[in-house]
Amino acid sequence: MKQLTNKSLLFVLALTVAFTVISTEEAKAQEAEAQEAPTFSVSGTVDTYFRSSEYAPGTSFANLSGFALGMANVILSYEGEKHGFVADLVYGPRGADAVFNSTGSSSIVNQLYVYYNVSEKLTLTLGNFNTFLGYEVISPAANFNYSTSYMFSYGPFSHTGLKADVSITDDVSMMLGVFNSTDQTESQPMDEDYMFGAQLGLYGQYINFLSGGDTSVTQIDFTGGIDITDSFYLGVNATSFEDDTIEFSGVALYPQYSFSDSFALGARYEAFTENGSLGAFGDGDNTSITITGSYSSGNFTLKPEFRIDTASEKFYVDADGDTDSLSSFVLAAIYSF
Repeated sequence: MKQLTNKSLLFVLALTVAFTVISTEEAKAQEAEAQEAPTFSVSGTVDTYFRSSEYAPGTSFANLSGFALGMANVILSYEGEKHGFVADLVYGPRGADAVFNSTGSSSIVNQLYVYYNVSEKLTLTLGNFNTFLGYEVISPAANFNYSTSYMFSYGPFSHTGLKADVSITDDVSMMLGVFNSTDQTESQPMDEDYMFGAQLGLYGQYINFLSGGDTSVTQIDFTGGIDITDSFYLGVNATSFEDDTIEFSGVALYPQYSFSDSFALGARYEAFTENGSLGAFGDGDNTSITITGSYSSGNFTLKPEFRIDTASEKFYVDADGDTDSLSSFVLAAIYSF
């Protein structure tokens, strides 16, 4: 057998290196193409519940009596490397309460926005999106407690406008936005002033700010939490709101303890004060304590909940008439997909 010459060895080596480089580049190109391919997804929730009493506190959602419906929430999203959209549709009493300022076909639109990733650090979003203020949200699957707080109920549900989300580091973020008047989801009413919003995120804690509008709104909000142990989490929300007609403020603590992968117990303690004529109160104070169990099996979650509300005046109504305290029991079932 003939031996390979030095030139032959060099030629074989060059071919091997070239083949390796080409194969590596092709693999990288295929991986990049797979990562860049846009994805379409459908997700959402369905919730329903039973309330033992026809009398409920003056907060949003979960306030119907007997066997009652929450909502069907269907979220359509299309996500690409540089851009995408979200169309979040709601049906049912909870959904109708969430988009109360909408009419016609817009009455089922919870969120509808398009976003563009200018860079890895900057994303621009245009459209209607749920508020950045507060600890709680509209979706029942994203809240530990099924009923909602006064701070959430009195604050904005959503904004329509343009916002810029900036990721400064892995632990520090910022958001700046210009919006229609609060909860004006379809369009800005004529001759009304726009609103300005900002958020600063620091290691999972968020300071939120909202101002402007025809009533000269100023709201400052803090939302955060900490893992005290692997099983025990403590969330916190504090807010202060003022405009030309009303003032309200409050603070809430959300302790939650996981006994197992399928069962957790949580509470919400809220102290709330209002000066004005919005919602359940005139001028007065309210303290509410809510205890919620959460049993999950796959995509199914069952939430038994007991709540006590106590006010400084007789702001509530029960079977005996006006009262300064109200208790209620709710059993909710939520399915996520």
